[in-house]
Amino acid sequence: MNTQGIFELPTYRRGQIPAKSVQQELTDALESGAVICLPGLDFPLSTEEAGLLDPRILAGARAVGYTPATGKLSGTRCIDAEKKRLNELMSRFARSARDLVSVFFPLYREKLRLMRASLRPAETAGRKGPPREDDTRVQVDAIPSQPTGGDRILRVFCNVNPDGKAHEWRLGEPFEAVARHFLPRVGQPVAGSALLLYLLRRTQTMQSEYDHIMLKLRDTMAADEGYQLSVGQEPVLFQPGATWVCFTDSVSHAALSGQHQLEQTVFVPVEAMWDVKKSPLRILERLRSRDLT
Repeated sequence: MNTQGIFELPTYRRGQIPAKSVQQELTDALESGAVICLPGLDFPLSTEEAGLLDPRILAGARAVGYTPATGKLSGTRCIDAEKKRLNELMSRFARSARDLVSVFFPLYREKLRLMRASLRPAETAGRKGPPREDDTRVQVDAIPSQPTGGDRILRVFCNVNPDGKAHEWRLGEPFEAVARHFLPRVGQPVAGSALLLYLLRRTQTMQSEYDHIMLKLRDTMAADEGYQLSVGQEPVLFQPGATWVCFTDSVSHAALSGQHQLEQTVFVPVEAMWDVKKSPLRILERLRSRDLT
């Protein structure tokens, strides 16, 4: 692992099964806040699939979304044969990401939940929006519409750029440092707000105090201009063909530039972890001295 929190396996190729000792090392690194990078693990596309790497396929969204449980696509203007091809591509990537997590982190295999997958064919750099929606600002992930109740947000990324362009990230502080810095600014949730959000269908499940804190941490750090200028200034490059994996709810990160990326979100229950004390839930409960779920 280098100073930027990257744990790299340069010789890994698809189909290999890491030794048990390597799986344990990878799991410890992942849960400790590292980004696991597999520079030789590409996701090959057919000629027809490569034709989908074009911002024209987007319909009023930053990314095409795919829900593995239903096979439903969102955010795309593709129709007919092209939509079917896109659906098959996203389904294949979702399965590939699940297999990767299962092979590398067998502790999670039986308890993980495959959530939304996405294809981002548009360039990240230069996009405008409020700080909390700006991927170029260092932040930790929380999903407003999908409270996790403490479950971890694990994400698998793959750079499928056909033009040889890398994806540029920067990495910030460890999660506990982030929490200690911003937690004093996070107040209590308004009484009844979780129920109201649920009844209004703004959230899919009831939001816990943990979910409230994580959203406020994300928004507060994204909006803090001084903080953004002081952390994560060393660029991290993920070359075309690279796959990388991290817990984005604890790895503070920013995507500065890059085009054509596949991404799969996986929810992992805290109890499936090798060391539950390293989860944001347990860290925040320790700092707040109470149960947050």
